[in-house]
Amino acid sequence: MSSPRVVIVTGCSAGGIGSALCAEFAKRGCKVYATARRLEAMASLTHANIEHLRMDVTDDNSVNSAIEEVIQKEGRIDMLVNNAGVICSGSIIDVPLETIQRTFDANVFGAIRTSRAVIPHMASRKSGTIVNVGSFLAELPMPFSGIYAASKAALHSITDALYMECLPFNVSVVLVSSGGAQSQAIGRDRENSGLPPTTLYADYIDVIREQTDPGRSAMGTPLNQYSQELVGRVLKQCPPRYVSVGYGTTIVWLLQWLPRGFLYRLIWNYVIEKRRVELKKAQ
Repeated sequence: MSSPRVVIVTGCSAGGIGSALCAEFAKRGCKVYATARRLEAMASLTHANIEHLRMDVTDDNSVNSAIEEVIQKEGRIDMLVNNAGVICSGSIIDVPLETIQRTFDANVFGAIRTSRAVIPHMASRKSGTIVNVGSFLAELPMPFSGIYAASKAALHSITDALYMECLPFNVSVVLVSSGGAQSQAIGRDRENSGLPPTTLYADYIDVIREQTDPGRSAMGTPLNQYSQELVGRVLKQCPPRYVSVGYGTTIVWLLQWLPRGFLYRLIWNYVIEKRRVELKKAQ
């Protein structure tokens, strides 16, 4: 009887995509290492196949220590799911540079840190899978989500290059273009949606804040459905290079066929301006 696959998932705080993925991997018989900056944030993950491990993807020592602990215990890592990240909302000219740096550190450099720590072990065995959870906003950025979209676009490009660079080692690399899911992460990052007093976008503050309203997640794909679809695909013997999952991914794919200038004006007029007027009338 073959031993269960060893899977590490980053960003597993309760109520988020990572937590749901851990539960689904465990249900399918995998040995799962759920990671987060705070162990208490993963208290809801109680399945016997799940172990909790502290890992801060923005800290080299934390990442290396966690990966080595798994290697020592299990002797191998079969899959790494880079899910950890933060949301950042606001106009490009208003978001503080330190906030932009934190966003890229978590969303981009975090995935690089963990991949650097894991891939050599996978390469030595000529086996393994890296899964990077990106966003459909990397393919179609929205107003006031430009920093987040840029960080995910960088992750998409890195994942594509990593796919090719891992071919000699028989290590699979999967890019997930994630749509909307019923995740509590939106509410946790709401403090990133403020604007300075001197902003040029004072008339749009309600629209910007709405982007990080926890209620918005209700329209997303239920987490159990999201995790079942994604886990089922990445556990295949030959996983796909690209997976699109979550609410809105189909419409984003269709919209990309429109001329970009026309599309961007359409989005601004009907997603931003129209909503701004509606929110003002509702006050």
